[in-house]
Amino acid sequence: MKNLPRLLSVRDLVKMYNLTAQSQLSQNFILDKNITDKVVKSAMINSNNLLVVEVGPGPGLLTRSILETGVPNMIVIEKDARFLPALTQLSEASNNVLKIIQDDILEIDHEKILTTAQINKVSQENRLHVIGNLPFNISTPLLVQWMKMLSKRSGIFQISDITMTLMFQKEVGDRIVADTFSPVRSRLSVLVQSLCEARKVDAALIQLIALKEPILNVPIDKYEMVVRYFFGQRRKTLQSLLKALTKKLTADEVDRLIKGLEQLDINLSLRPEKLTSEQFCRVTKVFCDNSISIPTN
Repeated sequence: MKNLPRLLSVRDLVKMYNLTAQSQLSQNFILDKNITDKVVKSAMINSNNLLVVEVGPGPGLLTRSILETGVPNMIVIEKDARFLPALTQLSEASNNVLKIIQDDILEIDHEKILTTAQINKVSQENRLHVIGNLPFNISTPLLVQWMKMLSKRSGIFQISDITMTLMFQKEVGDRIVADTFSPVRSRLSVLVQSLCEARKVDAALIQLIALKEPILNVPIDKYEMVVRYFFGQRRKTLQSLLKALTKKLTADEVDRLIKGLEQLDINLSLRPEKLTSEQFCRVTKVFCDNSISIPTN
């Protein structure tokens, strides 16, 4: 445990800089250090994490708890300029272990993160931990973006050893970890579990560990296209959804699709949430092998 120089409490900083949570940004501050210390302990962040990236640190209480573990290199990405003075104090107190990037996490160039972290070459020894209390309005699109980057090993996700500890609203977290027996299983469940081991730490805290051998073995854009279509009308059976799809395809495409699916030995009377991520990969491979796309209208 590394002790930082004495700083004003985050509550005092919030008052000093008049830092109110903005509903339009879905901001939600954590102001109890017992909670942030518990999150960091549950995340198993320690000095062995060569790079920690925190998304949306706000006034920086979770940031403090992370820095106190002795991590050698930490980046925070914050869109809201109001928090920069408080974060700058932390950066100075950490002897610049903490580096600050003001940017939109959905739009940031990941090379900027690697450059700021002074990682010029990614090696097998690099370990990345991404952590954050994600705003509700961006949590799903951000996670989908990250899964696409992880599948292609691009941006910060080219690092070989990746763990993500993320706070979501409970219903989003439930969908991420939902298995094939859960009524809340969704497109997000299938996508994430194709690339990561997903576990619930508590009601709102989810940990994702990138699989060394991902289930996903097809192009992720095709995979998402197929999964999105089937979960678009989740109460219908696969057979019913395929019947509706064949009306939008050519006769030749229908013939090739049916022949391909017949070889999969998948029960078409099931609803989409009953299929595993591996089964969705096999279904997607049929679409890929036969150059079939799903029309968007």
